[in-house]
Formats: sequence, C-alpha cells, structure tokens
Amino acid sequence: MSDVKRTSKRAQKARETRRRMLAAALELFVQDGYGATNLQDVAARAGVAVQTIYFVFGNKRALLKELVDVTIAGDDEPVATMDRPWYVEALAAGTAQDLLRAYVTGATSVLERVAPIGKMLDGAVASDPEVAALWPHGVNPRHVVQQRAAKALVGKPGARPETPVEEAADLLYGLLSPELYLLFVRERGWPRERWERWTLQTLHAQLCSD
Repeated sequence: MSDVKRTSKRAQKARETRRRMLAAALELFVQDGYGATNLQDVAARAGVAVQTIYFVFGNKRALLKELVDVTIAGDDEPVATMDRPWYVEALAAGTAQDLLRAYVTGATSVLERVAPIGKMLDGAVASDPEVAALWPHGVNPRHVVQQRAAKALVGKPGARPETPVEEAADLLYGLLSPELYLLFVRERGWPRERWERWTLQTLHAQLCSD
C-alpha cells in the first residue's frame, strides 16, 4: 500500500472517530445536560478512550463549540454559512420573491438542526460561565448572516420599495429565530411544512411588493 493511501485511510478513520465523538456529545448534552455530562461519559458512548477526546478537542468547552458549529453547518466541512451553496444560491436569485423562497427553505433546514440544542446551550452557560466566552459579545454571527441576505434582497426586483436593509435584516433575524421555530414547531406542534409556508408568506408580505 502506498504512503498516500495509508495517509488517506488514517485521515478517514480520524474523521469518522471525530464524528462519532461529536454525535455522542450531542446525544448526552441534550439528554442529560452539559453540566451533568463528563467527558468519560462521552468517551464511553463514542467507544473511545477519554484521552482521545482530550487529544482531538482539548477540553469540554472546545468540544461543545465544535458541536454547535457542526450542528449549524450540517456537516464537518470547514465552510462558513455565508459560503454554503444554499446561501450563495439563494442570494443569487433573480427576484426578491425567489430569494426569499430559497432562503427560507435553507434557513428552516438550519433551524431544524439548531433549535433542539438551544435549551442545552442555555444550561451550559448557566453551569459554566466560561462557555459564554466561546461566542464573544458585540457581533452577533446570526445577525451578520441575516444582514447580508437582507442587503441582497432589498436590491432585487420585486422587493418592497425603500425598505431599509436594517429593517429587512431585523425581520429575517426575528422570524427565522430558533426561539420562534421552537414555539411553533415543538410547543404548538406545527409540521415543518406549515412553519416554512407561514414564515415565507409573512416575510413576503413585509418585504416584497406583490
């Protein structure tokens, strides 16, 4: 076997092990809470030595940070949200209506993954104040994502005339929030399709001219 093939197999095995550890952490953090879960629990669930978790992630907080990043992205590829194909394609749509349609569909897929970990994250911050430092105050990454989408939207044919970018960004930020998604889908039992349809109709009424 060539050195290249051996290296490729090792890299693939390492990636699979990393994914297994992240999946175990997600299950236990959501099920038992971040504070109540120790790395020995995660290691046992993932079928690895606890030293492997320390070697790969460094500590429990770093494991949580990567878990959140991967959950938002939907995979472990090092690609930022604003460089993701669904986001780029949505913003490249020819009209405001088409942009909103593609954007709401893509954002709903993200919410479907992210919303269930919101309560766990709140508990993590409460049990370990240093967790909050993983996401510095001042710049809200989710608002930055919505602001770029809003800027693209208001410049498209079919956008409501003279809608300020900040207003459009606030509407996207509020209506496409994990909190609102959980309220309707988990608490009130709306199917994803109903949520997506309602959100699109509401944003369309506020941001489009027809």
